[in-house]
Amino acid sequence: MGKKATKAADNMYYVARYEASKTTDDFTSREKAAELVGIDRTRLARIELDTITPYPEEVLSMSRTYNCPELCNSYCARECPIGKTSVKEVTIDDFDRLALKVLGSLKDIDSLRMSLIAISEDGIISESERPAFQHILDALEKISTNAKALQLWAIKNIHIEE
Repeated sequence: MGKKATKAADNMYYVARYEASKTTDDFTSREKAAELVGIDRTRLARIELDTITPYPEEVLSMSRTYNCPELCNSYCARECPIGKTSVKEVTIDDFDRLALKVLGSLKDIDSLRMSLIAISEDGIISESERPAFQHILDALEKISTNAKALQLWAIKNIHIEE
């Protein structure tokens, strides 16, 4: 791809195609990319220009075709009515950065485990236990987000299966 499009520059689907074009010339043209993705060229243009929202199947196809597994995560977190409430968008960093984030989020796992055991002993979360329980939930969310980012990195870079 020569010059980066200005109207679509911030669109995640355009950015994914643009990044894929750096390694595969087939993605330099919208026509060829649309053919490989399996959708009409004008539909791909409208998706990249944010005039329409893609169908989940189209996002999945773009994700696979462009080798950009984070597209599915971003779609779910940003556009899916159900996913918006339950999926956290992740950012794929370099492996060493991701590994450190995962390890950092796991460093207090033993204290979290002990805290959860103490809270759950009587089967009731009392008012005084709520802050500690919220801390556990926040820590688990951080672990989950970091693990998902590492998984997406592995799918993208070493082609493991989802």
